Amino acid sequence: MSANTEKVEAATAAEETTATAAHRPHRKTRRGYVVSDKMQKTVVVEVEDRVKHPLYGKVIRRTSKVKVHDEAGTAGVGDLVTIMETRPISATKRFRIVEIIEKAK
Repeated sequence: MSANTEKVEAATAAEETTATAAHRPHRKTRRGYVVSDKMQKTVVVEVEDRVKHPLYGKVIRRTSKVKVHDEAGTAGVGDLVTIMETRPISATKRFRIVEIIEKAK
């Protein structure tokens, strides 16, 4: 009887693992311009965020720079890229390049 319960528990654990992987929260995606490519496998991307001022209603542009993992090293300065949030790759890298939308001229 204990062997039967172990099989049922194992099957239940497998279903829970599959369900958790399927219901993973949505990862953040951003668009920005590459401002530095001097590091190996890393580029710095400037991401712009437009927010409305809470009192006056004016739209303000806020920018932040994030370090992004670029395995192939294909992105260059001035390229417009899409980046996606991922697990921590290093002390400061939390994003990876999804695609290069537009190459710099």
